[in-house]
Amino acid sequence: MKIFLIIGAVLGFLAVALGAFGAHGLEGKLSEKAMNNWGKAVDYQMFHTIAIIAVALLLAKFEGSGLLTTSGWMFLVGIILFSGSLYVYSFTSITTFAMITPIGGLAFLIGWVLLGIAGIRLL
Repeated sequence: MKIFLIIGAVLGFLAVALGAFGAHGLEGKLSEKAMNNWGKAVDYQMFHTIAIIAVALLLAKFEGSGLLTTSGWMFLVGIILFSGSLYVYSFTSITTFAMITPIGGLAFLIGWVLLGIAGIRLL
């Protein structure tokens, strides 16, 4: 539980910092498409950071739940692959990075399914 709370706090901080950097530091330096990708990366990072914090809070009540734990790790993998690839793609325009993004999206989907199953079984 504690590790997901710490991860959530760090990722939340980074989402706010990267959002501010995008809005103030990158404006006019990247194309509109790149800025949209940057914004999407920040949004998805923050949405799933909140999901990681929710997992941490649920683990406080349902300690040792493999479904919740795996869900939290899948959200983290999703942030790294989805948001991370979009951040890099925004700067480089290398399409290889854009091709990684859907793998991160799949990790997000798996995380949400596992969280839902955990909710059905535990609550």
